[in-house]
Amino acid sequence: MDDVKEQRIRAITSIYYTKPEVQQALLKFAKDREVVPRYFEGFGKRPDTLQYPSDINGLVKKGATSFHASEELWNDPLSLNNELTQQDLINLRKSWDLLIDIDSKYFDVSKILTILILEALEKHGISNYGIKFSGNKGIHIIVSSRAFPIEYDGKKINESFPEWPRAICEYLMSYVRRDFNKKISILFKDSKLGEKDSAKKKIKEALCPECGRPAKKGNLVFLKCPLCGTKIQRKDMKVTKKRLKCIQDNCAGVLEIKNEGEYLECENCGISNINKQETSGRYATTFTQSAKEENYSEELKEEYSGAYFGSSDLVLVSPRHLFRMPYSLHEKTSLSSVVLKKDEIENFKLSDAYPFKIKIRDFMPENNTGEATELLRRALEWKKESKKEETKELNKRYSEMSRTFEEMKDVPEEAFPQPIKKLLQGLVDGKKRGLFVLLTFLRSLNYPPEYINKKVREWNEKNKPPLKEGYIRSQIDWILKQKKKILPPNYSNDSFYRDLGILDKLPEAKNPLVEVGRNLRKIKSRIDGFGIAKGAKPFEEEKDDIDNPHD
Repeated sequence: MDDVKEQRIRAITSIYYTKPEVQQALLKFAKDREVVPRYFEGFGKRPDTLQYPSDINGLVKKGATSFHASEELWNDPLSLNNELTQQDLINLRKSWDLLIDIDSKYFDVSKILTILILEALEKHGISNYGIKFSGNKGIHIIVSSRAFPIEYDGKKINESFPEWPRAICEYLMSYVRRDFNKKISILFKDSKLGEKDSAKKKIKEALCPECGRPAKKGNLVFLKCPLCGTKIQRKDMKVTKKRLKCIQDNCAGVLEIKNEGEYLECENCGISNINKQETSGRYATTFTQSAKEENYSEELKEEYSGAYFGSSDLVLVSPRHLFRMPYSLHEKTSLSSVVLKKDEIENFKLSDAYPFKIKIRDFMPENNTGEATELLRRALEWKKESKKEETKELNKRYSEMSRTFEEMKDVPEEAFPQPIKKLLQGLVDGKKRGLFVLLTFLRSLNYPPEYINKKVREWNEKNKPPLKEGYIRSQIDWILKQKKKILPPNYSNDSFYRDLGILDKLPEAKNPLVEVGRNLRKIKSRIDGFGIAKGAKPFEEEKDDIDNPHD
């Protein structure tokens, strides 16, 4: 950071945090929470908490620029440590507040998503919620633990973290996704936002009008026989010099390519925008008969992807994760994390968070007991159904992927994709996400536990600062216990690659594992015994487009 800017922010913090009303706001919110100061160099020691104004003054004198708190409420926050087991955390956890972290690279998009989430909460019976500016380009929404039942479906609230809040966040994002896409499509159509993004990568998606899931996109090739006039369409056909015979038994003609285009199809419902009138013959009916109604073809159209431009950050919904406290400053912008009202969001400007013009309000809402029970019920039911569909999809994908990866052993590091090689050089920010990518990547390539343990620890030594030993150990143990392989995220998942700064450009392959396969084919002629069993056909071309079911 520029020295002049850093000195300016330090001067602001030394004055701002001495204001009694700011100190009281921080202390009030800190009750039962783990609170950690942030310095320009990184976070302070953990665990810590705030109890007195002198605590704030002392930390600011040491250089603290902001304060971050847990969404979990603890019986004794100072008893936390990295050696605690899952059961220890449950015993120590008192409860938790629902914290929805709205984040986008464009603040206007964050505001649109925030309003949609608030409206969704209201439709589910929640009239009390807190809203605050994150200090940069995001917005936080909070619902008090009082709004949730102490016990539901045989599970107590202190045992339900992070499962319940994760399910709620996922459900709410699914609930508003269609409206979100439509609203940001209008926003991006009427403004210059996203022009650079759209030039670099595809950022549109189509949602199924029936189930609301993203539709699959592919290429559609139109062919015609010059002799008998038979017309057919083929999905995802790779155009080569090879000529196809006419599908009619009594015709000796060869099909000619007349046109190419794109199609959209919901793999869950079978709804497609493929025009049935353009097809005839046996082959055509095999992939159009599942389309339910002709009018769906108009509804199944592309819009800007809300998943790309804004989302609820589920990384925040994890044990002991921290978020910026209300009225804490942001060390990069020097703006205050100011509390807002719903009717202020649309016209809110960054200048409204200037630290010496703010008004202090309570961030924590006065929720009624059980106010969020209906939201919880519907979210858990939605999650249960989603898991059923996800299990079906996972079983299908894993059966396909297993044939591809089960024989892979002793893959040379030369075959690692460039983003993985860059990740292995260490990280400053996003180390937990980086660890997830690294563990799933190494585990999917069948490396033995000894190698995974050694490689991860070598990587962690390069991190600045390294992750705690307890966290590293728990994550390695977790990945090794999984019965099914968990694939690394696809390259299109920006929060795992682009945001970590390890992806310079979007590779042609969708997933690091597919890129490994391609690299292996390239070095096969130069390296003997590269780990593929004789007769196996790993990473066949037709499998290269398999998506990671977790993305």
